[in-house]
Amino acid sequence: MTTAQEATFAPGSRIIVRDEEWLVRSVKTGTADGTMIKAVGVSEFVQDVEATFFTELDKGIAPMRPEETQLVRDTSSRFRQSRLFLEAVLRRTPLPRTERGLALADRFLLDPLTYQQRPVELALSGLRPRILLADVVGLGKTLEIGLILAELIRRGRGDRILVVSPQQVLEQFQRELWTRFAIPLVRLDSTGIQRIQQEIPAGRNPFTHFKRAIISVDTLKDAGQFGHHLDATTWDAVVIDESHNLINKGTKRNELARRLAAKTDALLLASATPHNGDKESFAQLISLLDPAAIANPKDYQASDIAHLYLRRTKISPEVRDQIGDRWADRGPSQPLHCQATPIEEQIFDELTDVWLAGKWSDEAVTGQHRLFPYTLLKSFLSSHRALHETVTNRSKKATGTERAALDRLAELTSAMTDRDSSKLRRLVEELKEIGVGKGSDTRAVVFSERVPTIKWLADTVPGLLGLKPEAVRVLHGGVADSDEQQILQEFELAGSGVRLLFTGDVASEGVNLHQQCHHLIHYDIPWSLIRIEQRNGRIDRYGQRHQPQFRALLLTSAREDAKDDRTVSEVLLRREETAHRTLGSVEAATGHYDAKAEEDRLVRDLLHGKTVDESYAQAHTEIDVLADLFGDVGSAPVVEEVPQARVPKLFDSTRDFVDAALHEIYDDRPEDRIDLRREDELLTFRAPDDLVHRLTDLPRSYLRTHREGEDLRLKVTFDRRLAQRKLDQARQSKTPMWPEIAFLSDVHPMVDWLVDKVLIRLGRQQAPVLTADVSTPTFLIQGVYANRLGQPTVVQWMAVAGLPTEPTIAPMDEVLRSAGVGPDMVNRAETIDTGALTALLPRAVAAARDQLEDKRAEFDAANAEPLRRHRERLVTFQQASLVDELPGAHRERRRQRVDATVAEQHDLLDRLETDGEPLLRVLAVLVPSPESAPEHGVPA
Repeated sequence: MTTAQEATFAPGSRIIVRDEEWLVRSVKTGTADGTMIKAVGVSEFVQDVEATFFTELDKGIAPMRPEETQLVRDTSSRFRQSRLFLEAVLRRTPLPRTERGLALADRFLLDPLTYQQRPVELALSGLRPRILLADVVGLGKTLEIGLILAELIRRGRGDRILVVSPQQVLEQFQRELWTRFAIPLVRLDSTGIQRIQQEIPAGRNPFTHFKRAIISVDTLKDAGQFGHHLDATTWDAVVIDESHNLINKGTKRNELARRLAAKTDALLLASATPHNGDKESFAQLISLLDPAAIANPKDYQASDIAHLYLRRTKISPEVRDQIGDRWADRGPSQPLHCQATPIEEQIFDELTDVWLAGKWSDEAVTGQHRLFPYTLLKSFLSSHRALHETVTNRSKKATGTERAALDRLAELTSAMTDRDSSKLRRLVEELKEIGVGKGSDTRAVVFSERVPTIKWLADTVPGLLGLKPEAVRVLHGGVADSDEQQILQEFELAGSGVRLLFTGDVASEGVNLHQQCHHLIHYDIPWSLIRIEQRNGRIDRYGQRHQPQFRALLLTSAREDAKDDRTVSEVLLRREETAHRTLGSVEAATGHYDAKAEEDRLVRDLLHGKTVDESYAQAHTEIDVLADLFGDVGSAPVVEEVPQARVPKLFDSTRDFVDAALHEIYDDRPEDRIDLRREDELLTFRAPDDLVHRLTDLPRSYLRTHREGEDLRLKVTFDRRLAQRKLDQARQSKTPMWPEIAFLSDVHPMVDWLVDKVLIRLGRQQAPVLTADVSTPTFLIQGVYANRLGQPTVVQWMAVAGLPTEPTIAPMDEVLRSAGVGPDMVNRAETIDTGALTALLPRAVAAARDQLEDKRAEFDAANAEPLRRHRERLVTFQQASLVDELPGAHRERRRQRVDATVAEQHDLLDRLETDGEPLLRVLAVLVPSPESAPEHGVPA
């Protein structure tokens, strides 16, 4: 008997542990305790129990030898049990690493766009699925991530998933993954953390309790609370959204990213602004994906990292040609000049003659203090309320001349009333013009950089428009995370009464505001093209059916030398619009790739007397060092379709499989057993407890909407139009809600549950026998080679015939088709001599093993080619890393780091190579019917 330590295990196979039978779900080798096997119980006392075993701890793990398979005649109608069993094995078996095509490209609730499938192709083509999704704002990075995760799940490489995102998009991301792809994530916001503390034992690692989770980067970066849990956890896939926030080395976020990168196979980074213009900083981000991709962080080319990232804009040919009417072209950015009122002119005078003229201090102004006059100016260009708060805060520490100058500004801002604000008056006029008001459904979002401005507008504007307070929502950095998500949901719901959202730039990254809104007003303009583009991208994004409309309120002064909004804001507004229309993004026009760095540079240039145009012209020439890296990535026309995986199947659709599985599991009585009801493409039923358990990652609010007393009643559909209609209806509601009907994708927990239920219908190590259109007994055998990580590198589906003397082997899917294995079969319940078939089993298994061994060199070559290329890159990396002349000690430390990286990568490559003997499994036997069997057939 093969020992557990020597055995090869594979998902879908069965094992005996502690005299109980288990179905293998996933396998991972090379742990400190041997091979880790995740399984679900099959035999009576452990049925549906999920467990994890380690070969070094559980010495009694016994694989089942294929020669000992028990053959049983299938008596089910139309051989339904056999067909379901074979389909379930096909679905449970991970795709081999050499299969690069997409298996599930068109199985989800979204438009099947090639440009959104392209990142999946890139992720699957590499050594590991580790890429940077750098598409510009609005192209659908969340959908691209969902497609990649779904493919990894199908490949058995997506069981444990962690998504890290900004707090404000947690629920949005969670909803998209569930409603579009049926991938459940438990949301660990402040409410979710409380749930953890209530539901799991004290000190228990929450990331082993929840296998798929989404958590905010700010919650997770606290090493004191989660660090030791992260170090003790490994993941199949980690997603980090808005990953540009990870760049700065030495920060908690950067440390978090490095911790996670070392603990996961797949790593997906997403950001529309993935770098800050510094090649070395960007190299740090890339090193999270592939530490050996860049030898010299100061000198590398796009070709060095082309396998790791993808960036497209709205005008990239493949994108432009596919979005059609799913994304309306944006309208112009309208500058709305607001002539300063008399008291506003007095404030302009004070800022120009005292502060910007440098007369606010008796001492020489140096360092960061030189920027403070511009801080005052920007505060005032936002609102007198913002200026007053800035002045008040500064006054607490000011003395002398500065204190007197501040007191003068405080006096002016205190004297200014709402009626003295020309921008407020113009805002109300514009909102009325676009239709925001009592009895109207029109919505608008108003952005401001300053919290005092946001709060003041929210208090003042509704009354001037005749709106009740409940028609307005306020969002800024001081809002609690749970309230933040609630506010964003309400603004997106068509049925809610919210008409105005006043928000700061906390909502400028990652947030969708386009479902019910196409009007955006900049009450003030950030001095950064990047930030303006990010704001506009909230309503200018894929799925926007109306032309996005942008307006900017610009305060102007009659004084020619006053630095009013025409000096900076209007110039930036024009530049952002031009860059968007001609380049697809502002990046190439900024010279910087970080909003704060961009603004700081601009203010310094203004201090030195430069204009905005002069500042950007110089920056573009001197700092745009990454143009060659991002200029053409993904912009060339791509005419090839994304390749599709060849996966054998016995059912034409997931619907057919689900329908047949429910009837098989519930003995043709699902209507009685689980109260199953059908209405066209809609299924409703009472979820059994073991299925309910698989849904516990979903929000309690979602599960509550499906409760009927003590029962969880699910509604699912295969009809995309119905599912989309229900999703749209959920957005029409007055309060945040989930769609009442879920789209049943191939990775939905219900489908996963049915696959397991079908697999355990047969007894221990049994394989069905069925009559079909074959001339000789034909054994269907699965052969799997795996690497040291437990991932299949080769999966062969073989049909062995011609036994015992002249065995022949053909592809299983071809034999199934020619033999007529399908729903039109008729089971006449003929008597079959299973004893004679059992006698042929050892020869059939031997023939299949010989076939695999004969092709081992061919299999190894296919798997080894990408590994060989990476080993060559490691040689180049090692040589190039030590070219520059460093002092002795520094050079030695560099050499040690490089050697450690190379050794680590070689170890990974070793573990990815095919290892050990193949696992063989007898799945079924096709026999000719007695009346048509030749002499060497199986007699009754």
